[in-house]
Amino acid sequence: MLQIHKGGHTLAYKKDTLKNFYRTMVRIRLFEEKVQECFLGGELPGFVHLYIGEEAIAAGLLTEMDKEDYITSTHRGHGHCIGKGAQIKPMMAEIFGKSTGYCKGKGGSMHIADFSVGMLGANGVVGGGINLAVGAGLAAKMKKSGQIAATFFGDGGANRGTVHEGMNMAAIWKLPVIFVCEYNQYASTTPASYGTSVPDVSIRAQGYGMPSAIVNGNDVFAVNEASKIAIEYVRSGKGPYMLEFKTYRVKGHFVGDPEMYRSKQEVQEHFESDDPIKNFAKVVLAKKWMTQKEMDTIHSEVEQEVATAVEDARKDPYPDESELFNDYYVEVGVK
Repeated sequence: MLQIHKGGHTLAYKKDTLKNFYRTMVRIRLFEEKVQECFLGGELPGFVHLYIGEEAIAAGLLTEMDKEDYITSTHRGHGHCIGKGAQIKPMMAEIFGKSTGYCKGKGGSMHIADFSVGMLGANGVVGGGINLAVGAGLAAKMKKSGQIAATFFGDGGANRGTVHEGMNMAAIWKLPVIFVCEYNQYASTTPASYGTSVPDVSIRAQGYGMPSAIVNGNDVFAVNEASKIAIEYVRSGKGPYMLEFKTYRVKGHFVGDPEMYRSKQEVQEHFESDDPIKNFAKVVLAKKWMTQKEMDTIHSEVEQEVATAVEDARKDPYPDESELFNDYYVEVGVK
């Protein structure tokens, strides 16, 4: 076991865990960079919202969750999908609008779902995934399955009514749900300092008798350790927990956003000083837990994986017009 001293605690990690952290963060970063390239090249329908700069949250938290556990995501959900174990190829195909995508090309970037790994769906409605996760937590409690649910939202989404409804219901029924606020500084074009009444969203958890933690979301080790505590708490039946990860949205609200609400200098300074992937590399290289060659190998493997996914997506067919109204409803109990 490899040890690191942080915040008065000694943290221990297996080498495979470190590699998994790095692979997941690089996979998210390269996937998003390629999606941006394809969108700007006119290859993708609809809009895309990128997770660049927030990779440590998905990697540090979702590594600790079981495959059977549930998550619900946001319009900025590619990183959550990858972190939970969704495959690159059907994700890319979905974003290209192809029939081989997770939702057969009908959902696009904002509605990727993979129930086989507990990913209940990204969601184009801000705050739309909150009560889906609460429902999943209720089902898990009723079935006594031991599963938990985590739901993601941003500092902007934190101001939607669904968040408060969901937190209240999860609290009174002691549901195994983790409320994950990715405080990335901007709600679309509105600075969090203007649009949110409190400096820390997790303050609101106190109103529901819910424990919470504020964590550096650009430090995968800090994310992982806080996540272990939250997961153990909710899985033990004590009720919900809130994690607030302080991070920064490096790209605009969507690809093509003119970003008139902030300066390029601000973005550059944040990214250069607090890039989660570089933060990780500094630690593991300094402690000789990983070599630059090992990291380069992972980077090359992921780069090829993403390139292949794009090549396949370009060749895959679009859905046939006859399928337009398929899969809207599920027939239950009808023969």
